Amino acid sequence: MRVFDHIEIDELDRRDRHLWLLAISMIVILGAGTALLMYPPVFGAPSDPNARMFQRIFVGFCALNSLFVVYLLERQVTIRRLRRRLIEEQRRNAELHAKASKDLIASLPNFAHFQDRLAMQFRRAVNSREPLSLLVVSLTPSKTSTQPGEIETALGDAVKAVLRKLRAEDSLYKVRRGVFAILLPGLPRTTADCFASRLADGLADVAGALSRFSFEMETMSYPEHAAAAHEMEQMARSRFGEQEVDDGSKVVSG
Repeated sequence: MRVFDHIEIDELDRRDRHLWLLAISMIVILGAGTALLMYPPVFGAPSDPNARMFQRIFVGFCALNSLFVVYLLERQVTIRRLRRRLIEEQRRNAELHAKASKDLIASLPNFAHFQDRLAMQFRRAVNSREPLSLLVVSLTPSKTSTQPGEIETALGDAVKAVLRKLRAEDSLYKVRRGVFAILLPGLPRTTADCFASRLADGLADVAGALSRFSFEMETMSYPEHAAAAHEMEQMARSRFGEQEVDDGSKVVSG
């Protein structure tokens, strides 16, 4: 049986404020009630030789009780000020993190650059008779991430996890929002699948227990599954949805 009502996380600040007000009010009431009960015997018998001492004790009790209440009020004001400052710092850090993530994603080479690099790498693979693999990663932000900053941060963290797994000769491209293509020169299909498995583990760690985003992957390799560069390009263009690709004129190398 539940004795107290359920407290939602969004109501913690309000409940904390109410608890402080209740505690201070009870201290004031108890102190004032005790002072009222002490007043008649202390000031009612002025002829008592100990009356002077009891009066001083009474005044000291009232002063101590008042100072204690003032101290609690001052502490509560200070805590609330620090809490607002902390919330403001967290909001500013979140905005900076989201901006950095957005800039990172914007700095990735786009689909037009991917087409040029794919054609070059495919010709090199054909001439040298070496394998070439393409890994397409699709990231879908969680439905709980409703704020644009949260979505950009999640995608940016995922891109950082991908970049940490790449070799020096690998390259990452932004096909469209949430969809990225990775060229893996010299990797056959089996090795590319192992790379995809390790990358999936890294993305799962970044997504965390809250599942900030979900992801899908698909690999295609030459010569096992693709005989021409346009087949790989078509997979990157059409996989995981039919949205328009990011083929703007501005290209910034990552």
